[in-house]
Amino acid sequence: MGHSKAFHPSYDKEGIKELQSNPALAIEKIMDMYGDEIKRLVFAYLKNAADTDDVTQEVFVTIYQKLNTFQGNSTLKSWIYSIAINKCKDYLRSWHARNKRLREKLITSSHTQKKEEITPEELTLQKDHSSELLQTVMNLPIKYREVIILFYFKDLSTKEISEVLNMNEATVRTRLNRGRLKLKDSLSAEKGGVNHG
Repeated sequence: MGHSKAFHPSYDKEGIKELQSNPALAIEKIMDMYGDEIKRLVFAYLKNAADTDDVTQEVFVTIYQKLNTFQGNSTLKSWIYSIAINKCKDYLRSWHARNKRLREKLITSSHTQKKEEITPEELTLQKDHSSELLQTVMNLPIKYREVIILFYFKDLSTKEISEVLNMNEATVRTRLNRGRLKLKDSLSAEKGGVNHG
C-alpha cells in the first residue's frame, strides 16, 4: 500500500467535480490518500483487527456510493472521517446494544474553556506516538478517546472535530479537557507517580 503522506490535496469545487465524474478512479485516489489513516481511525474505535478490516471496507464502499452527494461544504477529509466514524458507531451500537445500556449522555458544558499554553501532557501527545501512550489513549472511554485521537493524532481543529462528530464546539473542548485529565491520571498511575495536578 502506497504511503502518500505529503500528498493530501485539498480539493476545490473543480477537483471534486472531477472526482465525481469518475467514481472508480476517485475511490482509488481516496484509498491511496486516506486508506491507512482511515484504517487506523477505525481501529481506534473498534480495537479489533478483524472487525477493523470489515468496517474499513464498508467505509470505502459507502464513500464510493455517496461520492456524488458530497457538495464540498466541508473538506473532503472531514467528510470521509464523518462516514468512517458513523460506520464505527453503527457497528459498536449494533454489537453492544444487547449488553450495554446507554450511560454515555454527556451534559454539555455551556461555558467554553480557553486553550491555555501548551502543557507537558499535550506536548507528549503531539510528539510521542509510542505504543504505551497509544495504549493508554485506547483505554479511555470512547467519547474522550475519539476527540483525543482526532485532535492530537489526526491534527483536526476543534471546529473540524465538531463538524465530523456533529456536536457543538463547546462539547468538543469539554471532552478534550476531560480526556486530557483522564489521560494524565492514567499515565501518572502507570508510572507509579503522585499526581500533583
